[in-house]
Amino acid sequence: MSGRPIGDHALLSDCRSAALVTSDGSVDWLCLPRFDSPALFARLLDEDAGHWSIRPTGAADVSRRYLEETLVLETTFRTTGGTAVLRDALALGRRERGHALGTASPGMLLRQITCTEGRVPVEITCAPRPEFGLVHPLLAPVRGGLVAYGGAHVLLLSTPIDLRVSGSTAHGQITLRASDRLGFALQVGPAWGTEPMPWRAGRIRRRLNDTVEGWRSWSRLHRGYVGPWQDEVGHSGRVLRALTFAPTGAIVAAATTSLPECVGGTRNWDYRYTWVRDASFTLQALATAACEKEKDKFFGFLARAAATQLHRGVDLQIMYGIGGERDLSERILPHLAGWRDSTPVRSGNEAWRQRQLDVYGELLDAAYQTFPPNEHLDPPTRAFLLQAAETATRRWAEPDQGIWETRGSDRHFLHSKLMCWVALDRAIAMAPALQADERVPHWRHEREQIRQAVEQRGWNPRLGAFTQAFDSDDLDASALMLPIVGFLPPHDPRIQSTVLAIATHLTDRNGLIRRYLGDEIEGGEGAFLLCTFWLAQALALVGHTTRARRVFQTAVAHANDVGLMAEETDSTTGEALGNFPQAFSHIGLINAARAIRDAERQPAPRRFER
Repeated sequence: MSGRPIGDHALLSDCRSAALVTSDGSVDWLCLPRFDSPALFARLLDEDAGHWSIRPTGAADVSRRYLEETLVLETTFRTTGGTAVLRDALALGRRERGHALGTASPGMLLRQITCTEGRVPVEITCAPRPEFGLVHPLLAPVRGGLVAYGGAHVLLLSTPIDLRVSGSTAHGQITLRASDRLGFALQVGPAWGTEPMPWRAGRIRRRLNDTVEGWRSWSRLHRGYVGPWQDEVGHSGRVLRALTFAPTGAIVAAATTSLPECVGGTRNWDYRYTWVRDASFTLQALATAACEKEKDKFFGFLARAAATQLHRGVDLQIMYGIGGERDLSERILPHLAGWRDSTPVRSGNEAWRQRQLDVYGELLDAAYQTFPPNEHLDPPTRAFLLQAAETATRRWAEPDQGIWETRGSDRHFLHSKLMCWVALDRAIAMAPALQADERVPHWRHEREQIRQAVEQRGWNPRLGAFTQAFDSDDLDASALMLPIVGFLPPHDPRIQSTVLAIATHLTDRNGLIRRYLGDEIEGGEGAFLLCTFWLAQALALVGHTTRARRVFQTAVAHANDVGLMAEETDSTTGEALGNFPQAFSHIGLINAARAIRDAERQPAPRRFER
């Protein structure tokens, strides 16, 4: 069983793949060459599924940080005899700068440890376990390194010291003195191709420094947000970039699979894919961070990935593989014990088969934010967006499985109806670009029908709030989207009452917001950081900026020591839960920070009472 806290990990990325490093210098998760590749190290999910550690042999005080404006990790070990500094990065392509990050990443993990004072005994353990731990490879020494054979790939570890091989694990020890430096590199290639060549220390050092400059060049281009929490917004922008698959522009929901929503539970999903649902929120966040290039590429990916589905009468898929793949069929990995015995461990996500009507609104809202008014759209994009609007027109009254991807029967979820309203609202605004002026009267009629249905059947006068589904008595944090997407003005009494009801009844003991309460999950999952940021954003919109700031600060406080956020936090312990780091949480941070800043710059509208 692997039990290390989820929040103890730091993210590395080359904008194609990801690694997670613990605070004591162990790489416990690595997928190469893509985010969704089978893991080479997966101790995150099972103690015997592989890792690579570099650390002092004895006790040490540890601190760590990302180098300024980068995702290059620096961990400092202070021992009784001296100090050592470990730098870790997934290598970017040589001299990649700005928007080119990830264009030619070599698929290589770089690690460099330097003794800065005194003497520090260091131990190295490398236990590659390809295919989520199924493969225990044959390790063979070569000049300047170690090769691992087994399965579909060959791994090469470039090492400046000799390592002792025991089975499928390599060990080494060395005492470093002040100014001593060791550089290591791990790369992967196809088993039946040309074997990679070892890298020498100077080349590793230069590429590590070049990767630092690559991240800083990107950060210099993305300083568009000025306001409160400026550093957090900038860092979250880098995290979103780090979770972006550069060849297509797709953004994965998280870097991991099967980290649970509650310890020992079964709600363990693979998040290494891109969701249409995330599109509009992502584009808002990217716009705040001044990421125009990323915005255009991400929408282009969504349009291409979903092309041809609607005109064949097929529901728009809710999620896609990062290369545009549609079949994401789920399989169980029974050989893995799971994080803290939370099984099953899954690869793939069966939610790709679900029907969720909200995707039409999110897609059209993404297009509305991406393309300027009256911009000429190419024929395939225009046809695709028209089909999305027409599909929302025809199907908004049908039940679905909703934003939270419940695996029960279909229902008339309020959020799904709301986003169909958004689809038609944005289509009307984009009608000139869509060359669809003749459809506007019909779209307006259907938009009004949705409004009436939401106001009549989604509003519960007894609760004084809009609810999870039509004719329901359950609150749901997704109702906070009503003012955020502009369905009703923030000063509407029903909006203010709904925000207050959610803040009152869905807040846990740590001040964070649950998605909803019900027999299915009550007490069985943590609070959602995204929903907490939604509350902060909604509070800012209704004019309660002081409380919005308080809620925002509560959510931000649940980031780990290097500013990364999971999907959820345990409502009892406050510990991070769910896949990590979670793009949606960082998107929520950016959007809420902007909303609070903008609200504080304007006269406050009418407020509700506490």
